[in-house]
Amino acid sequence: MKTSYDVISIETKCGLDIVDITDKIKNFIEQSEIKNGLVNVQSLHTTATIFVNENEPELLKDLKNHLEKLAPKKNEYYHDDFNVRTVNMCENECANGHSHCKAIHLPTSVSLNIVFNKLQLGAWQRILFIELDRARKRKVGIQVIGN
Repeated sequence: MKTSYDVISIETKCGLDIVDITDKIKNFIEQSEIKNGLVNVQSLHTTATIFVNENEPELLKDLKNHLEKLAPKKNEYYHDDFNVRTVNMCENECANGHSHCKAIHLPTSVSLNIVFNKLQLGAWQRILFIELDRARKRKVGIQVIGN
Protein backbone atom coordinates (compact mmCIF):
# COMPACT_ATOMS: atom_id res chain seq x y z
CA MET A 1 0.00 0.00 0.00
CA LYS A 2 1.33 3.42 -1.00
CA THR A 3 0.24 6.86 0.10
CA SER A 4 0.88 10.30 -1.30
CA TYR A 5 -0.09 13.63 0.26
CA ASP A 6 -0.05 17.26 -0.77
CA VAL A 7 -1.69 20.57 0.06
CA ILE A 8 -2.87 22.86 -2.70
CA SER A 9 -3.53 26.57 -2.32
CA ILE A 10 -6.59 28.38 -3.59
CA GLU A 11 -7.22 32.11 -3.58
CA THR A 12 -10.92 32.86 -3.54
CA LYS A 13 -12.32 36.07 -4.98
CA CYS A 14 -15.44 36.60 -2.84
CA GLY A 15 -17.95 34.98 -0.51
CA LEU A 16 -19.72 32.01 -2.11
CA ASP A 17 -16.96 31.69 -4.69
CA ILE A 18 -17.00 28.19 -6.20
CA VAL A 19 -13.69 26.95 -7.59
CA ASP A 20 -13.37 23.81 -9.73
CA ILE A 21 -10.30 21.91 -8.44
CA THR A 22 -10.90 18.70 -10.42
CA ASP A 23 -7.93 19.11 -12.76
CA LYS A 24 -5.53 19.77 -9.88
CA ILE A 25 -6.73 16.57 -8.19
CA LYS A 26 -6.43 14.57 -11.43
CA ASN A 27 -2.86 15.82 -11.95
CA PHE A 28 -1.88 14.87 -8.41
CA ILE A 29 -3.33 11.38 -8.84
CA GLU A 30 -1.42 10.85 -12.09
CA GLN A 31 1.83 11.98 -10.44
CA SER A 32 1.23 9.68 -7.46
CA GLU A 33 1.49 6.63 -9.75
CA ILE A 34 -1.14 4.88 -7.62
CA LYS A 35 -3.11 2.67 -9.98
CA ASN A 36 -6.09 1.67 -7.82
CA GLY A 37 -7.23 3.14 -4.54
CA LEU A 38 -8.88 6.20 -3.07
CA VAL A 39 -8.29 9.92 -3.02
CA ASN A 40 -9.52 12.01 -0.12
CA VAL A 41 -9.89 15.75 -0.74
CA GLN A 42 -10.29 17.81 2.44
CA SER A 43 -10.89 21.48 3.12
CA LEU A 44 -8.58 22.69 5.88
CA HIS A 45 -11.06 25.36 6.98
CA THR A 46 -14.33 25.63 8.89
CA THR A 47 -15.90 28.12 6.48
CA ALA A 48 -14.95 26.51 3.16
CA THR A 49 -16.02 23.08 1.96
CA ILE A 50 -15.61 20.47 -0.77
CA PHE A 51 -18.40 18.85 -2.75
CA VAL A 52 -19.02 16.96 -5.99
CA ASN A 53 -21.53 18.33 -8.46
CA GLU A 54 -21.85 19.83 -11.94
CA ASN A 55 -19.82 22.92 -12.78
CA GLU A 56 -22.68 24.50 -14.68
CA PRO A 57 -23.03 28.29 -14.20
CA GLU A 58 -26.80 28.42 -13.72
CA LEU A 59 -26.71 25.52 -11.25
CA LEU A 60 -23.93 27.26 -9.30
CA LYS A 61 -26.15 30.36 -9.02
CA ASP A 62 -28.94 28.14 -7.69
CA LEU A 63 -26.60 26.56 -5.13
CA LYS A 64 -25.42 29.98 -3.93
CA ASN A 65 -29.01 31.21 -3.61
CA HIS A 66 -29.98 28.07 -1.72
CA LEU A 67 -27.10 28.45 0.76
CA GLU A 68 -27.90 32.12 1.31
CA LYS A 69 -31.52 31.20 2.13
CA LEU A 70 -30.32 28.59 4.66
CA ALA A 71 -28.08 31.04 6.54
CA PRO A 72 -28.52 34.64 5.35
CA LYS A 73 -25.61 36.97 5.95
CA LYS A 74 -28.03 39.60 7.33
CA ASN A 75 -29.27 37.39 10.20
CA GLU A 76 -27.97 37.91 13.73
CA TYR A 77 -25.55 35.23 14.97
CA TYR A 78 -24.22 34.76 18.51
CA HIS A 79 -20.84 33.94 16.97
CA ASP A 80 -20.69 37.53 15.68
CA ASP A 81 -21.21 39.22 19.07
CA PHE A 82 -17.62 40.12 19.91
CA ASN A 83 -18.71 41.64 23.24
CA VAL A 84 -19.63 38.14 24.46
CA ARG A 85 -17.55 35.78 22.36
CA THR A 86 -14.04 35.18 23.73
CA VAL A 87 -13.03 31.86 22.11
CA ASN A 88 -11.13 31.37 18.82
CA MET A 89 -10.69 35.07 18.20
CA CYS A 90 -7.95 36.41 15.96
CA GLU A 91 -6.73 39.81 14.89
CA ASN A 92 -9.16 41.48 12.46
CA GLU A 93 -11.91 38.99 13.37
CA CYS A 94 -14.87 39.27 11.03
CA ALA A 95 -18.55 38.55 11.58
CA ASN A 96 -18.94 35.19 9.86
CA GLY A 97 -21.57 33.23 11.76
CA HIS A 98 -23.46 32.87 8.49
CA SER A 99 -20.45 31.11 6.93
CA HIS A 100 -20.24 28.53 9.70
CA CYS A 101 -23.99 27.89 9.52
CA LYS A 102 -23.76 27.33 5.76
CA ALA A 103 -20.82 24.97 6.25
CA ILE A 104 -22.78 22.47 8.34
CA HIS A 105 -24.83 21.64 5.23
CA LEU A 106 -21.81 20.63 3.13
CA PRO A 107 -19.05 18.04 3.59
CA THR A 108 -15.54 19.05 4.63
CA SER A 109 -14.12 16.26 2.48
CA VAL A 110 -14.92 13.81 -0.30
CA SER A 111 -13.39 10.40 -1.01
CA LEU A 112 -13.40 9.15 -4.58
CA ASN A 113 -12.20 6.05 -6.39
CA ILE A 114 -9.00 5.81 -8.39
CA VAL A 115 -9.16 3.18 -11.14
CA PHE A 116 -6.16 2.53 -13.42
CA ASN A 117 -4.47 5.76 -12.21
CA LYS A 118 -7.52 7.85 -13.14
CA LEU A 119 -10.04 9.67 -10.97
CA GLN A 120 -13.41 7.96 -11.36
CA LEU A 121 -16.13 10.55 -11.93
CA GLY A 122 -19.53 10.47 -13.61
CA ALA A 123 -20.20 12.34 -16.85
CA TRP A 124 -20.78 15.76 -15.28
CA GLN A 125 -19.18 15.35 -11.88
CA ARG A 126 -16.51 17.81 -10.80
CA ILE A 127 -14.78 18.43 -7.48
CA LEU A 128 -15.74 21.89 -6.29
CA PHE A 129 -14.36 24.04 -3.47
CA ILE A 130 -16.78 26.61 -2.09
CA GLU A 131 -15.78 29.67 -0.14
CA LEU A 132 -18.51 30.42 2.40
CA ASP A 133 -16.91 33.47 4.01
CA ARG A 134 -14.92 36.12 2.12
CA ALA A 135 -12.05 36.38 -0.36
CA ARG A 136 -8.90 34.85 1.11
CA LYS A 137 -6.13 32.29 0.70
CA ARG A 138 -7.26 28.73 1.40
CA LYS A 139 -5.73 25.26 1.62
CA VAL A 140 -6.99 21.85 0.52
CA GLY A 141 -5.36 18.58 1.60
CA ILE A 142 -5.18 15.71 -0.88
CA GLN A 143 -4.33 12.16 0.20
CA VAL A 144 -4.09 9.23 -2.22
CA ILE A 145 -4.02 5.70 -0.83
CA GLY A 146 -3.69 2.52 -2.87
CA ASN A 147 -1.44 0.25 -4.93
